[in-house]
Amino acid sequence: MPPSRAVGTATVIALNDGTAPYFRPRHEAFPQATAEHWRRADELDPDARLDDGEWLLRFRCFAIRSDDGVTLVDAGIGPASDSGAPWASVPGQLPDELAAAGIDPDEVDTVVLTHLHTDHVGWAVIGQAYFGNAAYLLQQAEVAAIDELNPALRQRLIEPLQATDQLRLLDGDTRLDAATRVVATPGHTPGHQSVLVEGGDTTVAVTGDLLVHAIQLVDADLEYLYETDPVAARASRKALFGTGAVLATAHLGTPYVATR
Repeated sequence: MPPSRAVGTATVIALNDGTAPYFRPRHEAFPQATAEHWRRADELDPDARLDDGEWLLRFRCFAIRSDDGVTLVDAGIGPASDSGAPWASVPGQLPDELAAAGIDPDEVDTVVLTHLHTDHVGWAVIGQAYFGNAAYLLQQAEVAAIDELNPALRQRLIEPLQATDQLRLLDGDTRLDAATRVVATPGHTPGHQSVLVEGGDTTVAVTGDLLVHAIQLVDADLEYLYETDPVAARASRKALFGTGAVLATAHLGTPYVATR
């Protein structure tokens, strides 16, 4: 069974679609980072550091199982080794991870795509919607920026979902059910969104790429090279970190990180 966290009556399940080295030297990704930043980040997340000192990424999706159904947050790198390029150099294994978690793709009723980078949408549409019974949720601002982010995704992703009436566009924060809500966290991309799962005194925040490396836990002000609006990304990151939520992370060595 993949690693999971209980949140009230819901369960958040980490699904690893693949593991691969970052495609460029890690210091280029955070040009403002100091040696002390890297030292502290490696202490926090040693499993994200390769023996040569470079960056090893996980490519995670998260399933949220509750009394209201199954929500999938992000759709990984996809089945082919080049589908998540340049971010990932390996094929994805999400179907096997779903099976290990006891989830049939037809059970998934909602797919929240945090943003339109290819390592987060790889299994979303494989010719047709991979999750045939699901509504796919994106922020309007993300789709409006598709020509800036990846124009090929219009034909590959957006149009097939529109053809089957499975695409649902959101405008800011949206509650999905009693336990789950989408929150707009722009900056990494114009319409980046995260998902909060709340129950009792516990909140788990599925962060997408709001947080990509533990160095941003060391210093939330550090800019990541692939942020379309670093100022907005910083504000979104700090706001979410300030909630005290457990962070469910897409790329860190560990899937769950406590912020308090």
